[in-house]
Amino acid sequence: MRAVAYELRDVAPGLWLWRVEHPDWKPGLEWEPMVTSTCVESGGEVALLDPLAPPDDAADVWARLDARPPTLVVVLKPDHVRDVDLFVRRYGARAFGPYLFWRGDIPETDLEGIEPGSELPGGLVALYDGRGRNETPLWLPEQRALVFADALTAPGGELLIWSTPWHEERALPALRALLELPFEHVIVAHGEPVHDRAAYERALELPPWPGQT
Repeated sequence: MRAVAYELRDVAPGLWLWRVEHPDWKPGLEWEPMVTSTCVESGGEVALLDPLAPPDDAADVWARLDARPPTLVVVLKPDHVRDVDLFVRRYGARAFGPYLFWRGDIPETDLEGIEPGSELPGGLVALYDGRGRNETPLWLPEQRALVFADALTAPGGELLIWSTPWHEERALPALRALLELPFEHVIVAHGEPVHDRAAYERALELPPWPGQT
């Protein structure tokens, strides 16, 4: 059996992530094989955001999760269902996510619906990204961090907005409005996962990434 590559990285106190090869990745797709899953401790809760299960031999990742068992799992976008069911079964966590899913990718778990403005356990807040993809990025106030599914991406390490037909009309105003939050960290699912506020501000001025979601 081929070994599955993975990475574990600390971002801030109570905020860490792991990256693992997505099982559905294949050459020619507009995103890189390694994708990000985020874990945050906030307000007495432990939340997993868009988690994709690490390989069984990723003992350091599983040891962290088992030591501080997740109390909630959050799906940030309809096509990021990933392994929400596995983590709910393993840890008995509550699950949250969109009200709608793709027909071929529906979780078995009955998720509690979230939308922009929803406040989750632990004080996490769902945001509006303006892209019309039913994505709800999260604001993590204790860690002063934003976590995105696909609204932003970082191919080759550079943070960019993922293009939509409504880039100028909706996405840019919505993403600029997030500058009102005092965030210091930005986490994205695809490409280099961790960025700072300056990179986010720069992304608002750069041409969007032309891939489709």
